[in-house]
Amino acid sequence: MDRDGQREVWSSFTHDPRDGQYAPLRASDQDRAVVHQVLDEAYADGRLDREEYDQRTAQVGTVRLLGDINPLLADLVAPRVSPRQSLVRATSTDLERMAAKEWERKRREAVFSFLGASLVTSAIWFATSFRHGDFDPYFFWPAFVIVFSLLHLVRVAASRGEIVDSEVRRLEKRRDKEQRRPGWLR
Repeated sequence: MDRDGQREVWSSFTHDPRDGQYAPLRASDQDRAVVHQVLDEAYADGRLDREEYDQRTAQVGTVRLLGDINPLLADLVAPRVSPRQSLVRATSTDLERMAAKEWERKRREAVFSFLGASLVTSAIWFATSFRHGDFDPYFFWPAFVIVFSLLHLVRVAASRGEIVDSEVRRLEKRRDKEQRRPGWLR
């Protein structure tokens, strides 16, 4: 189950069973069905053996309160981690990985910008080059747009190290600022 799937599991409950304020609330049939689904997937993935699966499945029938769900799923579904906590606890390797993803995002944007601008302007040029049924290719003005967007793409692609280093410094500053805030361990 991927990170989005885990997030979806907790949102599938009537109330998040990890939240202490909901622990004393009665669990619904829907809540127990979600637990069964998670156990089924964990067994199918090989994360539970048959004995553990049978034992936990039997326990689902005794679940009365939302707080009873946590012990059944605690080692199968990741706990909630806020973006602030993940940045505060990030190592330098994590920061570099985040910075590399930012460069990849910028590179992807530059590629799509180049392709989009080139295709749209070329299509406009081509459509306006027909006059009275004849193709009359006058000056290819989209070349300016294509050249400048290509230069931007090359600049982003060639300056990976610079962009990553800059992003790492920005993330380090943000992490340091978050760590100085009172209550950052929450």
